[in-house]
Amino acid sequence: MTELPPLREVIARYGLNASKALGQNFLFDGQLLKRIAAVPGDLQDAEVLEVGPGPGGLTRALLAAGARVTAIERDRRCIPALAELGEAYPGRLRVIEGDAMEVDAPALFEGKPHIVSNLPYNIGTALLVGWLSTSWLPWWQSCTLMFQKEVAERIVAKTNDDHYGRLAVLAQWRSSARIAMPVHRSAFTPPPKVMSAVVHLTPVEAPEGVNFAVLERLTGAAFGQRRKMLRQSLKGVPGALDALERIGVEATRRAETLSVADFVALAKAVG
Repeated sequence: MTELPPLREVIARYGLNASKALGQNFLFDGQLLKRIAAVPGDLQDAEVLEVGPGPGGLTRALLAAGARVTAIERDRRCIPALAELGEAYPGRLRVIEGDAMEVDAPALFEGKPHIVSNLPYNIGTALLVGWLSTSWLPWWQSCTLMFQKEVAERIVAKTNDDHYGRLAVLAQWRSSARIAMPVHRSAFTPPPKVMSAVVHLTPVEAPEGVNFAVLERLTGAAFGQRRKMLRQSLKGVPGALDALERIGVEATRRAETLSVADFVALAKAVG
């Protein structure tokens, strides 16, 4: 492994205090970072996209695992520290300074990268939904992403679970999602107020005849008023109530009782 100065030393040298406005919480535990980098499997010579590397803690673990990393970083304070890391791994780290919500990430790769990120919590869900909404099979091989524990539980939740909702359906209708590991708040600097978890998603073949925008609208309406019956929550979606009848789902049910397959069938029937 390439010898690098301690991460805390790099942060002190460049004055990289975590920015609350950018949703930054840094990880220093090298063993934990190594475990996260191992979640996607063998990364030797694999392309990896990392969003929000900050001072480069997870980036170090990915590079040590043999990955070729493209990192998108909005905080220009971190660019010199990442440049230093790139010098330690010549030709293996490409840094894009910019906002991940605006960067055309698929255009950065010829092949299909793994996405591995300790995501800024203020944009993590929006980024995931964007990555799920692309053409299928998608431009990425897998996603290994750090979220607040509550968000992670919402991604992997099953029918009738308290956490089951729109995000679970959007994630699971064409990918396999699991919590790879919990991460205690004390692992971060500064410690966030909530616990965290790493979620791993791998794409699976998507059902045919389903428009993602329709599925997104249906789940948004259904779970936006989750305590109401479907006949009430879906009345604003054209064709939804007729579609419920055609697929044999009673309009008196509530959103959390419908499986991912039910929502897929409903979206297909709405067209």
